Amino acid sequence: MSTASPCPALDVASVPPFSLAGESRRSFLKEHLAALTAWHRASCPAYARILDAMGVGAVDGSPESLPFLPVPLFKTIDLRSVPDSQVTRVLTSSGTSGRPVSRIALDSATSVLLGQAFVAVTRDLLGATRRPMMILDSRDVLHGAARGTARAAAVLGFAPFGRDHFYALDADLRPNWDAVRAWLDRQGTQPILLFGFTFIVWQCFVQAAREQGISLTLPKGSLLLHGGGWKRMADQAVSPQDFADTLAQTFALQDVRNYYGMVEQTGAVFMSCPHGRLHVPCYADVLVRDPASLRPLPQGESGLLQVMSILPRSYPGHVLLSEDLGAVTGEDDCPCGRPGKTVRIEGRLPAAELRGCSETRVVGG
Repeated sequence: MSTASPCPALDVASVPPFSLAGESRRSFLKEHLAALTAWHRASCPAYARILDAMGVGAVDGSPESLPFLPVPLFKTIDLRSVPDSQVTRVLTSSGTSGRPVSRIALDSATSVLLGQAFVAVTRDLLGATRRPMMILDSRDVLHGAARGTARAAAVLGFAPFGRDHFYALDADLRPNWDAVRAWLDRQGTQPILLFGFTFIVWQCFVQAAREQGISLTLPKGSLLLHGGGWKRMADQAVSPQDFADTLAQTFALQDVRNYYGMVEQTGAVFMSCPHGRLHVPCYADVLVRDPASLRPLPQGESGLLQVMSILPRSYPGHVLLSEDLGAVTGEDDCPCGRPGKTVRIEGRLPAAELRGCSETRVVGG
């Protein structure tokens, strides 16, 4: 493969995730996305053939002009921009049983960038203080076949942001309320961090408590971070507001945060602030397209999310058309003071195959 176009340099440490606003952010993203498009075109023959077939010439890096790949393409084509010998890890999204999976090849440099960005975004939104951490999952998720899932990866990824870790669910995902109360008693009035996948938090912790008449008062200032999508709760018609209200009623928990991400763009995670707005870090961008015509839509209108990230170096996943519906809700105007775009995730395109990062697996490496 050709390396005529150099891989653009990026120092995440010198660019905090919410440090750029307005034209400064747009110029920063355009420069990196244009350079990444050239790099991947020169380094990934399959990507180059796709762009040639699309008639794509040089791009200026603006979101509207960038050629995008549909996310499902990673289930059918092995797209890599580095030699196989440099691949240290392959992430896969298994989706529903028997369906093809995305295969995302990472080299060591890309893995480092993804990790640095993830830590920077999470620390900015959650703060640097490590709180006692209750993980709303089973410890077994870290062992056996479950070890390669996104649940395990997420637990391992977020665990360093807490301390005195406690797993609230047993191997059958049932809460041990006596152990929960004992652990909470040990923490006293210290605010705690709770973490879990959305459907497990709801079905295995919140609903279990309500069915058993359990009511707990968590320490003031405690925070729940949850993610993994809402698709498994769709048949229960639970809205984010219902979710938050029920947690407040059952556990006196006032601070509920969500995060959004996908295996095809790991690292550039979107995370909600105390005002409930989902923030796009300056390593990423979002454009909303009409599902039928694919024309770009203005702020506030709902459509398909085109997600962009300046992090992927080992595979051409820097500009993707997702299967998720949503809208840009603002830009540089959040009351929390963080610049950049904020978005609303509204669910999955109805005709799209159900799949999500909750079933991500790591193979090899």
